[in-house]
Amino acid sequence: MRIRIAHLSVHDIRFPTSRTLDGSDAMNAAPDYSATYVVLHTDAPGMEGHGLTFTIGRGNEICVLAVQSLAPLVVGLSLDEITSDMGAFWRRFTTGDSQLRWLGPEKGVIHLASAAIVNAIWDLWAKSAGKPVWKLLADMTPEALVRCLDFSYVTDALTPEEAVALLHRQAPGKARREAQMREQGYPGYTTAAGWLGYPEDKMRQLARDAVAAGWTHFKQKVGAGLEEDMRRATILREEIGWDRTLMMDANQVWSVDQSVDAMRRLAAFDPWWIEEPTSPDDILGHAEIRRRIAPIGVATGEHCHNRVMFKQLFQAQALDFCQLDAARLGGLNEVLIVVLLAAKFGIPVCPHGGGVGLCEYVQNIALFDYIAVSGSLQNRVLEYVDHLHEHFIEPVVIRNGRYMPPQRPGYSIEMHADTLERYRFPHGPVWSGS
Repeated sequence: MRIRIAHLSVHDIRFPTSRTLDGSDAMNAAPDYSATYVVLHTDAPGMEGHGLTFTIGRGNEICVLAVQSLAPLVVGLSLDEITSDMGAFWRRFTTGDSQLRWLGPEKGVIHLASAAIVNAIWDLWAKSAGKPVWKLLADMTPEALVRCLDFSYVTDALTPEEAVALLHRQAPGKARREAQMREQGYPGYTTAAGWLGYPEDKMRQLARDAVAAGWTHFKQKVGAGLEEDMRRATILREEIGWDRTLMMDANQVWSVDQSVDAMRRLAAFDPWWIEEPTSPDDILGHAEIRRRIAPIGVATGEHCHNRVMFKQLFQAQALDFCQLDAARLGGLNEVLIVVLLAAKFGIPVCPHGGGVGLCEYVQNIALFDYIAVSGSLQNRVLEYVDHLHEHFIEPVVIRNGRYMPPQRPGYSIEMHADTLERYRFPHGPVWSGS
């Protein structure tokens, strides 16, 4: 069946999470988790592609306008035209209109908007194949998968030939690892008790609930002031004990020297990593922090905007954990390049999941990484944030602190029609009060 994209619609969807301080941290005190939500309408009855990019409220309307500017680059194309040479399509889409590319290039709002559209295409492709995205990817031959990718600007670190060879090395164990994931799920960690705006009693209760639910890895937001960080770390260690793993996330608020000084004090709580300790663009700063606070690891990547910056982070030995974001990179094509780069450099991929829809996205990425790319779960955990999943047709399924593989065809990102109506900004009932 030939499927053609007939038109594209885009929605400004916002959730008032600032009212309860869900998602609060040292940099983002009161976010309203939001989505620039794209639907690719086709000429095939009942067949649509869904994708989103994540923002935290004001400015989401700018992403919507960027999507509208990019829409003519995909409307009218058939799915076959796109997927027959997905790598070439992605390159045309992100660079073919030089005036739009100027707004990045390949970064910022235009790249966020690109991700929403590109991910909607992958959702449509997976639906047409009757598979979830992780399974669509895992079933591809190495050659077919690599043809989906654009290696521009990264061949000094990873060539297409190296990527094919890497995938072939892991091919013999794919069936066994897929069966393992279907039975056991992918290990996760929770940020539920760690949001900076939560009072002590809420922190304690959420930590106890998480322990009872089988979680073994917990993340705490830091950066509100060292004494407060230590007080909150004490609370979490009292609740989770010392046999469970604690990670910390500064959300970019420190300088290089502040990061080192703070983590030398916070080392008393045995943190596994410090996430985004300084400016996300400071590659050499991350490398310096990593050198000076070892053996505490450095995790970063949720604000890393393209494959070139990740390449440099790897080359500079600036991180221990790669926290790529499914909607900040230019969609799944660029995500896959980063996954392969991480494998080449031996860096575990632990995707960023804090935000509406990101957990639904990144479960597919983590599953594919384990089954087809890395073949390892060592030092790999997938972030879980426990709110807003009810708005998705196929929300994530967590069992004993592990992600169970999604089964529904697509990218797991399709929202309920009622959600699109109630939370549309500014005229939906949640925002207008009607």
